[in-house]
Amino acid sequence: MFAHLTLRVMGAGGFGVLGWRLGGIVSKMSSDEERFLPWGLALTLAGVPVGAFLAPYLTIKPWRKSTDYINSIPAPTLAAGTLGLLVGLIIASLISIPLFTLDGWLGWAVPVIVSLSMGIAGLWVGAHRARDLQAIFPALQSNSEVPRTSRNGNILVDTSAIIDGRIADLSITGFLEGSFVVPRFILDELRHIADSNDPLRRARGRRGLEVLGRLRKDDTVSMEVLDVGVPEGEEVDSRLVSLARSMKSPILTTDYNLNRVAELQGVQVLNVNELANALKSIVLPGEEIRVN
Repeated sequence: MFAHLTLRVMGAGGFGVLGWRLGGIVSKMSSDEERFLPWGLALTLAGVPVGAFLAPYLTIKPWRKSTDYINSIPAPTLAAGTLGLLVGLIIASLISIPLFTLDGWLGWAVPVIVSLSMGIAGLWVGAHRARDLQAIFPALQSNSEVPRTSRNGNILVDTSAIIDGRIADLSITGFLEGSFVVPRFILDELRHIADSNDPLRRARGRRGLEVLGRLRKDDTVSMEVLDVGVPEGEEVDSRLVSLARSMKSPILTTDYNLNRVAELQGVQVLNVNELANALKSIVLPGEEIRVN
């Protein structure tokens, strides 16, 4: 709250100063410098509320979106992209040495364009050839990112699957291969459910937390909590589907609506209910069944 207020005050001040300066420019363009004060005051008064309103949208929201995007990128890919960027800039600096001798504005414009082009190209090549670079430079492989570099891939876990509880039993059987990835916003949603005033919702939320505790203590299960939040105004399910698309990972859920939405966007879904229905025993006509 304090950060939002501080940014709004700074935005109001910055846009107010900008309005004052624009007032001077407008008065000079109109060849009537005596009207500088009215123009300056009018544009300053207009800039203050505009700056206060736009400050969070120009700072906090872009920062959160960029942070969530960076957190969704596997660490080896990020390291490989950074390495490619550095190599591209080094090559650009070598190429730019003779280009500084060009006449006029070309002497600085061309080297800047070359540096930008080579940096972007190096970043793109490094990020898309991360696996090959990991084989050449083993240091790019991060042991702390086992779930993201797991041979069997990742499985994003939805709140409904955690509350359902059968995920703990399935993980023991070995039917679900890979590492469970629980985004932080899923944990936040689960915590809100556990703190609910409704006794039934509270019991379901606490059951989900207990299931996560069992998975965390089981040495045979690989589980990671991914530090990714939900941008303001975006629903948890939408964020989960977007994250699954960026990580190219399936979603484990029991939510029918999430299942359909994810499939429409090309995301693989592992539905526990569909697995349970598929495992029901088939009864043939005329077969006797003994019910105890």
